[in-house]
Amino acid sequence: MLSAVGAVRRDLGNRLFGMVAGPDGPANRERIHHTPGDRWFAPDRPIRQVHADASMFVGGLRALLLQSLHPLAMAGVAEHSDYRGDPWGRLQRTSTFLVTTTFGCAADAQAAVDHVRRIHRYVHGIAPDGRPYRASDPHLLEWVHIAEVDSFLLAHQLYGAAPLDQAGRDGYVADMAVVAKALGVPEPPRTEQELRDRIQGFRPELRGTPAARDAARFLLLTPPLPVPARPAYGVLAATAVAMLPTWARLPLLLPYLPLLETTVTRMAGRALVGTLRWVMTPASDAAETSISPAGPKNSSTA
Repeated sequence: MLSAVGAVRRDLGNRLFGMVAGPDGPANRERIHHTPGDRWFAPDRPIRQVHADASMFVGGLRALLLQSLHPLAMAGVAEHSDYRGDPWGRLQRTSTFLVTTTFGCAADAQAAVDHVRRIHRYVHGIAPDGRPYRASDPHLLEWVHIAEVDSFLLAHQLYGAAPLDQAGRDGYVADMAVVAKALGVPEPPRTEQELRDRIQGFRPELRGTPAARDAARFLLLTPPLPVPARPAYGVLAATAVAMLPTWARLPLLLPYLPLLETTVTRMAGRALVGTLRWVMTPASDAAETSISPAGPKNSSTA
């Protein structure tokens, strides 16, 4: 019986890993976790704890919804990103970047950042409102960054296996600032309070454009998923929406049901994330079977 459960667990884990990491996932995992050399972050840093947890699935979807509220950032996504035609490829590239900068050797982390910065040079245009945009704009980079950090941190606090204390939350924001600085954000926030203040400062610039609402409908209602996976994704989507502040939902025409969200949605979200965590965690301590973003427990570091 136990062996049968283990087999199902491994099969589900491999399927999930394949969706998130793509066909190059095993090779990337080997390179990221076994290449010797210094790392940007020590094993005890909060960024490693947050990015190794299954709550990242919820946080990632919430981040995409929040990021879409900036008209210039959304224009760049709508005109230059194939998120509709190749959503899994986009997810795989994003997850590989996060894992590389969090767990990889310093040389690989810098190479990943350099690759993104090269791509950003070619992402520019005119938004529907007539304003020019460019992906390398430090102001837009800051918005994308803080929306992501806020989403990952909130998801971890609500659904992570071990929520962070205040020092840990500040530490996570400071860790993420290292990556943001490398990407071109001049002065990223370094504490949780600074993060909140920056988000409030961006609010006058945010609005629900047709492109943002279209992206929200696609992400929440019509993602390219097999039928058996749709109920679980529905829970994931509802959980991500419930984490958005009311000022972010109204422009996207998303519902606000506080009583339902703090009871049924919260419990369903915890059950789903717990199941994902169980699937992601190897049944044994054998490093080669690990599909967690954290990879082998003995990854070398400085």
